[in-house]
Amino acid sequence: MIEINLLPGAARKAKGRGAGFSLAGVVGDAQSSIKDPFLIAAVASVLLAVGTVAGMHLTQASTTSTLASREERAVADSSRFAAVLRQRRSAEAKRDSVQRQLEVIRSIDSDRFVWPHVMDEVSRALPPYTWLKSLAVAVSQVAPQSAPPAAADSAAKAQGPAPAPEPARFRLVGNTVDIQALTRFMKLLESSPFIQNVQLARSEMALVDGKEVTEFTLEAQYERPDSSVIMTAPVSLSVR
Repeated sequence: MIEINLLPGAARKAKGRGAGFSLAGVVGDAQSSIKDPFLIAAVASVLLAVGTVAGMHLTQASTTSTLASREERAVADSSRFAAVLRQRRSAEAKRDSVQRQLEVIRSIDSDRFVWPHVMDEVSRALPPYTWLKSLAVAVSQVAPQSAPPAAADSAAKAQGPAPAPEPARFRLVGNTVDIQALTRFMKLLESSPFIQNVQLARSEMALVDGKEVTEFTLEAQYERPDSSVIMTAPVSLSVR
């Protein structure tokens, strides 16, 4: 049987309703078409992996930039500090050289008045009827061989402070006609602030110009006196 629509407007309305777009319909169609849970989990995993990789890339890029800037600052500081360290080593080498020279000068200056003091004290303590034949060093002091500065510095650091040098010892040989004068001579030498450890090494009878005398040998040690004992006086020179 054939039906004929005699209302033309009714066909246009139906056609207009069929051609419209509905988002709810699309979502519903997608939900109805995707029913596999494993597919949903795979899609979610892919999305999570992409987000994680993107976040790690951004984090690594920021860390790389920070480390690069820190490296540039460290290289600049290293170059600057290297120059400072070179200058410091040079200054320390000059300081050590000056200190060694000062030590040599100080050792020479501290010993230059030893023998003048000794001879002055011996001459002052010499009693009558007693005379001296010789005054000499009792023990020869051999200076150690010089070592390179680096070896000397390392040895000094390893051994610690160097021990104080032994005071100079000297020997007196003389004659006397009075044995009591010899005893008095030894007491006067021992009382001197510059002499210590006076000992009689040898005493025997001898003939001098047909007369019998006592020949003696004394050994003593130089003593560095207290600063209050030493008196200094200015030296004045007359200029013509």
